[in-house]
Parts: sequence; C-alpha cells; structure tokens
Amino acid sequence: MPTSTVENYLKQLYLQEQAAPGEFVAMGKLAAAMEVVPGTATAMVKALAEAGLVTYKPRRGVRLSRAGEQLSLHVLRRHRLVELFLVKILGLDWSAVHDEAEELEHAISDRVLGRVDLLLGRPSVDPHGDPIPPAKGRPQPLTTGPSLATCEVRKRHRIARIADQEPPFLRFVDRCGLTPGTVVVVERRDEAADSVLIRPRRKKAVTLGKAAAAKVLVKRVR
Repeated sequence: MPTSTVENYLKQLYLQEQAAPGEFVAMGKLAAAMEVVPGTATAMVKALAEAGLVTYKPRRGVRLSRAGEQLSLHVLRRHRLVELFLVKILGLDWSAVHDEAEELEHAISDRVLGRVDLLLGRPSVDPHGDPIPPAKGRPQPLTTGPSLATCEVRKRHRIARIADQEPPFLRFVDRCGLTPGTVVVVERRDEAADSVLIRPRRKKAVTLGKAAAAKVLVKRVR
C-alpha cells in the first residue's frame, strides 16, 4: 500500500496537470503546493519515478505515468466522496470538510467507500462541484466556464462549480445562496461599478464584484 505522503503527491500532481493538460509540472510549483522545500519534493519525485508512478525530467519537471494517474484518481475519488458524505450525511459545513477529508481519504477502505457511494446515490460531483472520479473509467472533465462574470445576461444558468474553495469564499457564496445546483439569472453587469447583479431562484438578488463572480462557474439551463 502506498503511504499517505505518496498519495498526497500523486493527487497534487493530478490537480496540477488538470490546470495545464499535457505539460510537465515544474518542481518549484509542486514543492510550493506540497509546502516543502524543492529538495524534498525532488527526492520524493525521484522515488516515485523509480516506482513507475511518474516521469521525471530534471529541467522540465514531472508528469504522472498511467499507473500514477490511476492511483491519483483513486485517492481523489476517496477524498471527494468523503467530502460529500461529511456535508450531506453528517451535516458539516462545506467550508470545513477539506481538511477532514485529507485525513480520512487515507484511512477509508474500498469496501466502506463503496457503501458511502451507494448511500449518496452514486454522485458525480462533490459539494463544490468538482467531478468525483468513477470507480472505473475516465472522470468527467472539470467545469472551466463560463462564469457569472461572463455568461449570458437574463438567461437561466445552473451553478456548476466553485473555483475558489478557500473557506472564507465558500462561506461567502453560501450566504449569497450561490451553491452548486442553484439556478440563477444574471440580471445585469455594471462595468463602471465592476459588479454583477444575480438573482438566485426563489431568493433575493445579490450583487457580486466581477472578481468574485468569475469564481462561480455555470452551465446554461436549456
């Protein structure tokens, strides 16, 4: 069984690769994400390369191998299912479940995870709208846009994903009623004020700055 540290590196590499598909992840970027010095990250990456989990090129960076990607998806599946379980079943605040899931993702067995998946109704996304990798096969692509800052005005959209998952922002959008699954209409954008007026379904209209609106990704409701 891989250690929790190995799993964390592989998961972080997968997330970094999602931001720039097909590219090698720079060692400095990986070290920063793991909150370690570059030398520590390099030593771990070399060990992962020897195990066949990554491809490492000293002047280019690192990239997951097929085996490494499969393991990273398994870890990510555990993490996101646990997050949803903590929110939907245990009632924890969605802004506080990430750290809990970071611990539990390494301890939960496949048997228990299967029961959690069944209990939740075979969900496809976590509380923040990120896709949950399936037990078999490829995960659905990450929602990348449009956002409340760029979508069509006066058309119905469903909130698909919150791009900024830092606790303060999650608490903010929750107070505004802008959680994944909510149907909203952007009523107008004020270029001078750099703001967006949004009306969530069955709730009062709220005004967001464009920077905040850009972090709430949506899909058009047909």
